[in-house]
Amino acid sequence: MNENLRSMLTGTAVLWVGAAVALLLTLLRRPVDGELAGREQTVRLFLLGLAVQCMHFMEEFITHFQDRFPALLGLPPWSERFFVAFNLIWLSVWILSAIDLERAYRFALFPVWFFAIAAVANGIAHPMLAVVAHGYFPGLITAPVLGVLGVLLCLRLLELTRSRNVGLVIDGAK
Repeated sequence: MNENLRSMLTGTAVLWVGAAVALLLTLLRRPVDGELAGREQTVRLFLLGLAVQCMHFMEEFITHFQDRFPALLGLPPWSERFFVAFNLIWLSVWILSAIDLERAYRFALFPVWFFAIAAVANGIAHPMLAVVAHGYFPGLITAPVLGVLGVLLCLRLLELTRSRNVGLVIDGAK
């Protein structure tokens, strides 16, 4: 496999795991009927999170996350073109999903769950990367704010959805 491709796939693997979890949550949880106010609050929180994500991406880019993170994994750096395209594609998907979430399209929950999970992961990973690097690591300043917003968004999504009834019977109760 091409070393640059291996670097991109390996370096983003945690995000793909987060996307798989987001897909499972989307499939296993259904929206609560009539939650217009809750949906509007969730969209506002999500948009705030997207604004912080834009700042986070900018911080990462100007402090060369695309070079330093792959190097920690023993991988070649990512091209600026890949790093910018990857981030802008996801930002575009997330912005569009905010519109669809407001319209109550169920599949809009997938990118919103993914954003929330990725935000929490960023809030945890960047401080850990700074510890490993024995100092500042690109993205450290904005990551904790993003992490907190991710937790709040996960909580909102849990309120906005409920588990599907999978027909389990425990102690005679359904």
